[in-house]
Amino acid sequence: MSDVLNALVILANFVVVPGLAYGSQLALGALGVTLVYAVLRFSNFAHGETMAIGTMFVILATWGLQSAGIGFGPLPTALLALPVGIFAAIILCLVTDRLVYRYYRRQKASGVIYLIVSVGVMFVYNGLIRFVIGPRDQIFTDGQRFIIKAREFKKMTGLNEGLAIKTTQAVTVVTAVVTVAAVFWFLNRTRTGKSMRAFSDNEDLALLSGINPDRVVMIAWIMTAALATIAGTLYGLDKSFKPFVYLQLLLPIFAAAIVGGVGNPIGAIAGGFVIAFSELFVTFAYKRVVTYLVPDSMAPDTLVQFLSTDYKFAVSFVILVIVLLVKPTGIFSGKSL
Repeated sequence: MSDVLNALVILANFVVVPGLAYGSQLALGALGVTLVYAVLRFSNFAHGETMAIGTMFVILATWGLQSAGIGFGPLPTALLALPVGIFAAIILCLVTDRLVYRYYRRQKASGVIYLIVSVGVMFVYNGLIRFVIGPRDQIFTDGQRFIIKAREFKKMTGLNEGLAIKTTQAVTVVTAVVTVAAVFWFLNRTRTGKSMRAFSDNEDLALLSGINPDRVVMIAWIMTAALATIAGTLYGLDKSFKPFVYLQLLLPIFAAAIVGGVGNPIGAIAGGFVIAFSELFVTFAYKRVVTYLVPDSMAPDTLVQFLSTDYKFAVSFVILVIVLLVKPTGIFSGKSL
């Protein structure tokens, strides 16, 4: 029985807990992509860099708080700096919309034109990030590192394997739950949220009902900037901040949005966890797990790994292709808020 428990602890330590944290980060990122697609009707390829630049603002504010001797106890100081980063990202997104996207919106440009424009915005954001904070890793996590340490878990349970839960992982899951709950409450309970849903479902009918399209677009960008900053900050706290990493995150984020159903918030959240756990399950080395579950004579000599971790992002691409071939509308089908 203890061997089975040890195997389960290994899976929890290296797959379940990291999967919940990573899935929460992808879900928030995919939710931002979904909002832009549902309301503004284009795929925002600059979303990864929006996450990065929002996180950059949070890091700068965090450094300012740390230099002033202000902390958040056992929790990361970045949580205190998060509102500053969100505000700065909102201003940047609104300025970008006014200077760039609004022109094409008035011209009623096609989705392909928007996509190309968003790629240009992505490169501008990336250059700005590297100019301000540089291309290197920036570790800004402070506070208590672990909620549960492996050694303490071993002493408490008497098992050979220990479970370690980082503070940033717990903060990620809790913050994601609160953020998603707030988004769904806003979309379903407030007048502005209902206006956004109506605009997403039928733009012409919404305009005839007296809904102000400029206000809907502004709220959409505000929510997108906030979600991107929160997702990027949580990812940076859990791993580390590096601008190019957020560019690579664009694939799993879009895969999550498409797998769940582009334009569907529930689908974006579900897709985030599907992608996260798929990546971890396929690239995890099961040698120690299998060793606990089989007789010593049958213990494997290899890593018992489906794919190397080098192919982590390839998993997202394969899942994306399969979904597009089998069910292009995604798990939750359709475009709706």
